[in-house]
Amino acid sequence: MKIVFIGSGNVATHLAIAAKKEGHHILQIYSRSAENARCLAEKVNAKCTNRLSEINCFAEIYIFSIKDDVLGEVLSEMPATEGLWIHTAGSIPMNIFHPYHDRYGVLYPLQTLSKEREIDFEKIPLFIEANDPKVREQLQEFAGGLSPIVHYIESEKRRYLHLAAVFACNFVNHMYAIAAQLLENNQIPFDMLLPLIDETAAKIHQMHPREAQTGPAIRFDEQVMNRHIDLIDDPCIKELYLLISQSIYKYSLRQ
Repeated sequence: MKIVFIGSGNVATHLAIAAKKEGHHILQIYSRSAENARCLAEKVNAKCTNRLSEINCFAEIYIFSIKDDVLGEVLSEMPATEGLWIHTAGSIPMNIFHPYHDRYGVLYPLQTLSKEREIDFEKIPLFIEANDPKVREQLQEFAGGLSPIVHYIESEKRRYLHLAAVFACNFVNHMYAIAAQLLENNQIPFDMLLPLIDETAAKIHQMHPREAQTGPAIRFDEQVMNRHIDLIDDPCIKELYLLISQSIYKYSLRQ
């Protein structure tokens, strides 16, 4: 298929490279940053532009992979095309396309993606949605060529999937960042925690997360928790420690 990417960030980069490997023809990369558009275009042998007025109008698929808060503005400035329009966002409803185009859908990759890190796209679950059966068939074919793990999910449920992903990935990674800072402040290497992190992640492949929970908060050991809080200088991190500990304890009471 002939594809145009609107966006050049992490998701667009990995998706464009995966599509290129699958044999699709990436016609063009658009980004408001000419340099970012050029960098991704060079990786997939495509043309590039930083002007929506120069978008190639003869692609079969237009993939919008840009910041949520600018998608509506970009759609309002898009030239008319015949190809399928899809976005890759977790929290934006499919019908954002409705005023602008009549064939549209969603392809949401549920994975944390960074440009600097290679990843096997075939192991990424892809969640699709389409506004009519023919679009669903086309989108299923395209997604299925990128990954064998394809699920159909409607916008309302995808919102909750994205919310859960923020807790499971983004917030967890922020905890790693806080832990790293605490260690760095005391000249302790972060990799001391890696076996603990690996085992914590491995356990939930076999146990429900509630059953895998350990630590002072689950038994609400106030002496230990207060000693920890005393070691924290940042008042926001102190509050975060307390709120998370309280939440862990309340969840334990539900079992």
